[in-house]
Amino acid sequence: MARSIFAVAVAAALSAAPCSAYVSSGPGAPKHSQLSKTAGVAPMTLEPMLLEIEEPTVERSTGAFGVLAAGFGLGAVLGWLNSRKKEVASVAAATAVAVTPAAANAYVDYEGLAFLGGSDKVDINNANVQAYKQFPGFFPTAAGVIATHGPYKEVKEIFDIPNVDPRITAIFKKYEQNLVCLPANPAYFIDRVNNGLYR
Repeated sequence: MARSIFAVAVAAALSAAPCSAYVSSGPGAPKHSQLSKTAGVAPMTLEPMLLEIEEPTVERSTGAFGVLAAGFGLGAVLGWLNSRKKEVASVAAATAVAVTPAAANAYVDYEGLAFLGGSDKVDINNANVQAYKQFPGFFPTAAGVIATHGPYKEVKEIFDIPNVDPRITAIFKKYEQNLVCLPANPAYFIDRVNNGLYR
């Protein structure tokens, strides 16, 4: 116990740097006592003064004692950390967990997850246009027509989309058995075209 307190005290003493930045008045600046004496005198004209401030020369010593003290302090800190490996590791792990942002929860309990591109059936209300790539000729034009309209109540409503080229309608008819119509889910319906790129 005394050893750890000593190690902490040495580490604190070595990490505290002396402050050497003091503000002092210049050589020609009047002292407070001089100002009080001139208070009763008539106003004087003030002339701009250029103060000559000399930078104090600080001699830095890297003598043997300083190097020895720094080495002792570093050794004490490392020795303390070495003796407390488990505690240091647990604190580091807890800090990493606390600082790491939480991942967004994915909506994986959706009953139609298999119809979003993971099977040979595609949900016309919720699947992204990329899910239609498995059907030759469907992506991007026919898939884009389905994704930019809706929501649909049943698959046959895709044939009622206005101004669709007859070649696109033929593609719809060819893959009609591969399309399903589940209720539109807000989490997926919004991403049918962009796939979350513009949120």
